[in-house]
Amino acid sequence: MTRLSRRHLIAGTAGAGLMVGTARAEPDPHPRANQALTRIAFGSCARSDKPQPIWDAVLETRPDLFIFLGDNVYLDTRDPVVMRRKYAELAAQPGFQRLKASVPIIAIWDDHDFGENDAGVDYPMKEETRRLFLDFFGEPADSPRRTRDGIYTAHVFGPAGQRVQILLPDLRWNRTPLLPLDLGPQEYDDWVAHRAAAGQPTPGPYTRNPELTATQLGETQWRWLEDQLSVPADIRILASSLQVVADFAGWEGWMNFAHDHQRLIAAIRDRRANGLFCLSGDTHYGEISRLDVNTPYPLWDITSSGLTEVWPVTPPNALRVGEVFRDQNFGLLTLGWGGENPTVLAEIRDVNGVVRLEQALRIGDLTVR
Repeated sequence: MTRLSRRHLIAGTAGAGLMVGTARAEPDPHPRANQALTRIAFGSCARSDKPQPIWDAVLETRPDLFIFLGDNVYLDTRDPVVMRRKYAELAAQPGFQRLKASVPIIAIWDDHDFGENDAGVDYPMKEETRRLFLDFFGEPADSPRRTRDGIYTAHVFGPAGQRVQILLPDLRWNRTPLLPLDLGPQEYDDWVAHRAAAGQPTPGPYTRNPELTATQLGETQWRWLEDQLSVPADIRILASSLQVVADFAGWEGWMNFAHDHQRLIAAIRDRRANGLFCLSGDTHYGEISRLDVNTPYPLWDITSSGLTEVWPVTPPNALRVGEVFRDQNFGLLTLGWGGENPTVLAEIRDVNGVVRLEQALRIGDLTVR
């Protein structure tokens, strides 16, 4: 596939309100907190028992930071012995070893490294998987991630004028059960096969949950996230394991939980959390989504998945900008700090490092109206 032409920069000017708000919460400490970031790589969905050649392309970009967005291993078990073996397989991957030796890593989990496919609050081994996850990624013994109701965290990198806040919510620990799609007597696989044969998009097996009590985060994490949105920052990145913006695709995502989705938008508006865009994983394909209806400013979501995994069909997404890239991929953000208005170039790159999707943003356009 040839490289896609670069989309025009979104027009806009620097906003004076990029550093609004008085911090009511502090970011979790990070040893590289003072480092200014110019290149951030990210990705998700890597099976530890498969070759992982994509790390060569990641390392060629010389990132200042790598964000794992979930499904960093596929545990899919309740057996701690199997869990430890899966992490040992990832640790033995030569490319991952080179990444770990040269690039700071931060991580959140999704269902498969939480424990089981589409698992939520009822998964019984989450204390064990939390310990293994945090130990593997070198989280300190006194980290608050070890005692919170989930492994959510937030970091701020860089000096004043170049502050990048990275928010990593936990969408598993407290997530209420999913609602299955009502297909009557028809089996889901048969329904999908029929739609695929007709050339129709193939939504996943879930429907939206409109209940006000249905949640991915839980109330304690919600209060934490809302407070974090008041922490001063020039650029804010919501690094979500699931898609935030994509219109309902029937699979897991923020759109499944109507109250959560609206609460996030309201929190951005109420806290005047300027300069925020989203990264996401999970899907086994790369795409870019944009929501600009009933939002305080255009909300972008850059989806990169997977590092080893590829999805065979394209689910519907009315908010998709451009094409879908269905092959192994990772994401790269290049932050431009020159001038008064920071910019971000978001790219989805293939296993050879070739840019397949891209979108340029002016952070000054992401200002609460």
